Amino acid sequence: MGAPLYQLKAEFFKTLGHPARIRVLELLSEREYAVAEMLPEVGIEASNLSQQLAVLRRSNLVATRREGATVHYRLTNPQVAELLRVARTILSGVISGQAELLDGLRAGPERPTRT
Repeated sequence: MGAPLYQLKAEFFKTLGHPARIRVLELLSEREYAVAEMLPEVGIEASNLSQQLAVLRRSNLVATRREGATVHYRLTNPQVAELLRVARTILSGVISGQAELLDGLRAGPERPTRT
């Protein structure tokens, strides 16, 4: 019998749990990229980018295409881009709520109302 679905989901989200991997997936949500094009966009060393791409390949989130000496990457499933958009929406709501709390704290102590 296979692993429970919740365990597979946890492994999936663990794969997404690195900023460089998220950035790569964001880029690939737009279009196919060659490794050399990704380097300045991701902002990490080439060897580190290679390691992060290998993790994404092993998880079948990205696929490669070779053109001469150039390796191009693409998403294997467009729903990954949708997942990143949903995460952005969720985070926007969370941050907005935190900003409102911060504004309330900066306004000073609340005065209890008398009845």
